[in-house]
Amino acid sequence: MSDSPSPRPLAATGPNAEQIEYWNEKSGPKWVAHQELLDAQIGFVGEEVIARAKIEPGERVVDVGCGCGQTALQLASRVGPRGRVLAVDISGVMLARARERAAAAGVTHVDFLLADAQTASFPRNFDLVFSRFGVMFFADPVAAFTNLRRALAPGGRLAFACWQSLERNPWMAVPLGAAAKLVSLPPPPPPGAPGPMALADPERVARILDQAGFRDVSLESLDTKLRIAGGGGLDEAARFLLEGVGPTSHAMREASAHDLERVSRAVRAALEPHLTPRGVELGASVWIATASRA
Repeated sequence: MSDSPSPRPLAATGPNAEQIEYWNEKSGPKWVAHQELLDAQIGFVGEEVIARAKIEPGERVVDVGCGCGQTALQLASRVGPRGRVLAVDISGVMLARARERAAAAGVTHVDFLLADAQTASFPRNFDLVFSRFGVMFFADPVAAFTNLRRALAPGGRLAFACWQSLERNPWMAVPLGAAAKLVSLPPPPPPGAPGPMALADPERVARILDQAGFRDVSLESLDTKLRIAGGGGLDEAARFLLEGVGPTSHAMREASAHDLERVSRAVRAALEPHLTPRGVELGASVWIATASRA
């Protein structure tokens, strides 16, 4: 198992400088703090993408936006010790956690690279470019996917998951709507702006991949339910959505303690109808995109 050659944090420069700063200074530490809950909440999505990628033992895979390492370990188990996984992320704090997990699991066929996938120079011998919610943050998605296509060997594949629209993701919309009734929230980003909803429009996704040189583009809708915070109770689910990750947490990051307390009560009440014996469950819709190297 090898690491990125640079021991220093990734410089916040280039086309994705804002995202590099955000994922190292604001969101990344939250993902590390809530890693186990996030793994329990969205781990199955990575498995769904892996199933459609039809990975074979011995293959070489790039994991774009590997985060805290769950997907890198999932991929490593599929390619086996004869294969190789390159886990890439712009967040040094998240990548450090991923390295720790791989070391603890005794996994030696994962390499880690602290880099911006839009501009990084990759070897051109990979069988698969994979991502679970890691490709929605590029300033220029056509340039980014073009760069990722270059990393693929002839016959290589692409498989990734991205969120559909906010309206089709109650797990985001319900708490955000509860907060919006009490406090003034920042305006939503314009369509296509880097962020969780950047690839919500399937026609835009298909157009981006076509312009990036991919062929056989397919988008499948995965309509499911997420067990918020991995199946915790109402208080844990509300706290996770307000203090952990997601658009409500992002929108409330500058809120006063008074507003946070008010919104917390409102979010808890909004989640109560969705409480099941398995925890708080809310609907989610994901695009699973697949394509091949042209």
